[in-house]
Amino acid sequence: MESKICGVKDICTLSYILNHKFPPKFIGFITNYPKSKRNVKIQTLKALTKNKRFSVNYVSVLVNPDDKILEKIKNFNFNYYQLYDVKPSRTYFIKKKYKKKIISVITIKKASDVKKYKLYLKIADIILFDSKGYEKSIGFNHSYLKGVPRSFKSMLAGNIKFNDKLDKFSKITDIIDISGSLETSGKKDISKIDIFLKNIKKLKK
Repeated sequence: MESKICGVKDICTLSYILNHKFPPKFIGFITNYPKSKRNVKIQTLKALTKNKRFSVNYVSVLVNPDDKILEKIKNFNFNYYQLYDVKPSRTYFIKKKYKKKIISVITIKKASDVKKYKLYLKIADIILFDSKGYEKSIGFNHSYLKGVPRSFKSMLAGNIKFNDKLDKFSKITDIIDISGSLETSGKKDISKIDIFLKNIKKLKK
């Protein structure tokens, strides 16, 4: 099981994660969604992503991005673009033009929403199954994913707790994506991050 910590917005938190004994595989930065309290301004984003990453992938989280924002961040040190509300044709265009790996997000409210992943299989490098809640960390019924094949790399988000028994997710996903549960009073809590990363490490033994 791999992990992604999303919604990082300050250098102290980022440095702690990068220097953790068991760093996550991915770190996500909210790039163009001001409705989220985790949204990062462009200049701050540029400064944050200059930090040495070792084996960690940096992910730009983008909601229906226009060409303007894509041009602003095109030279930032992102390995992946995580795309919400982007059609397959537009996803393909973004991937080819900016030469980034793609995490396509399938937002789920009802069981039939899951099937939309098929539209992105030949385009995305990772398929992320998330709730319709976006920044609100709302969950969805994970049993909807039981029929999804494991032939592609998948990620799971949506109200997953930092101290959950994470092995229960191992049959339905390859990567756990977590954000709100790692916060206390709206800010990332390093004690919760530590617990989560150690729990992920236990699954690798």
